[in-house]
Amino acid sequence: MAPTRNVNKEKMVVVEGSYSIAHSVKICRPNVISAYPITPQTHIVENLSQFMADGEIPNCEYINVESEFSALSALVGASAVGARSYSATTSQGLELMHEVLFNVSGMRLPVVMTVINRAVSAPINIWNDQQDSISQRDTGWIQLYAEDTQEMADMTAQAFKIAEDKDVLLPAMVCMDGFILSHVYEPVVLLEQDLVDKYLPAYNPEFVLDPKNPKSFGAFADPSTYTEFRFLQEKAMGVALQKIEDAANEFNELFGRYYGGLIDEYDTEDADIIIMAMGSVIGTIKDVIDARRSKGEKVGLLKVRSFRPFPKEAIKKVVKDAKVVVVLDKNISIGLNEGALFTETKSCFYNTKIDVPVVGYMIGHGGRDIPMGTIENIIDEAKDVMSSGIKVESQFTDIREELI
Repeated sequence: MAPTRNVNKEKMVVVEGSYSIAHSVKICRPNVISAYPITPQTHIVENLSQFMADGEIPNCEYINVESEFSALSALVGASAVGARSYSATTSQGLELMHEVLFNVSGMRLPVVMTVINRAVSAPINIWNDQQDSISQRDTGWIQLYAEDTQEMADMTAQAFKIAEDKDVLLPAMVCMDGFILSHVYEPVVLLEQDLVDKYLPAYNPEFVLDPKNPKSFGAFADPSTYTEFRFLQEKAMGVALQKIEDAANEFNELFGRYYGGLIDEYDTEDADIIIMAMGSVIGTIKDVIDARRSKGEKVGLLKVRSFRPFPKEAIKKVVKDAKVVVVLDKNISIGLNEGALFTETKSCFYNTKIDVPVVGYMIGHGGRDIPMGTIENIIDEAKDVMSSGIKVESQFTDIREELI
């Protein structure tokens, strides 16, 4: 099991989740911020714009734009000339950025972006699921998912450190469940400037656009060179696996808070049933596991923090002795009837000696509540799989039959 968090309660303040993110961005000393407001991301950029107006972010430009596409496009130029660059978005705003997401990654620009996870249209829905960021999984961005606001605040600094590492140089999305975390007020230890300055040095890239030393970024690549660009992106993702672990450990040394690197574990050592999930549902799962453990049932949790790069080896190590693995997804690959985490998890066991039944559930779409009872029912079904070997590979939960 990973070390527990050592949160200094004397330093805690009660703030909105979005404020804690804006404060973390400020403390990371960005040079350029560009974003377009969209629910439920808006409070982050409101707070950042207020910080700018109050002179609390020195040596920084805030670019007002007319769309999310423009926001990220502006950061392509900013990052290319050597500026530490940041944006935030959600849902349809993130989808509007789709073309530029590929550009940022392909040019190896370490932009950091907060994604406040929200369902995508149609129909119109402003509540939480993770379809928006999961839909961008192949754009070449690192994707990290937070369990709570403290982790999200701390993960922001870690994301800059990982993305800007000279052996990585890939952009990073730090993902946080909309409203459930972005708008909740709870105790948080805000990042401290002196510690962050030790943890996150000033961004000093080797390759920048400079008239005195001309270069091209994202220039034309014909078939004789294009493949190698994709190969190097994938190689950088492989390097990021270790860099994410390193960033978490270094953060723990300075701040005394640890979340796991690629993954985190809860009561997995002897677990017959291991539940896998990402985001805020983790808290509910932990409560159910505590209740089941008190009855002698061996249930554990594997929390996935890094969806890209995907931590195959770390997952295999944890679940190899389990009797059933249950994967919960707040998204769906329509036409495959599976969530993305479920699909990725199954791929871990291909051509290995690990023979663990993997059962998938798609939950919480469009912000539908995920009560403890839903998790209880899923565990009971996993026990049936464990005893009978009969399973439904992937399914929706809590479908309202009267609506279909």
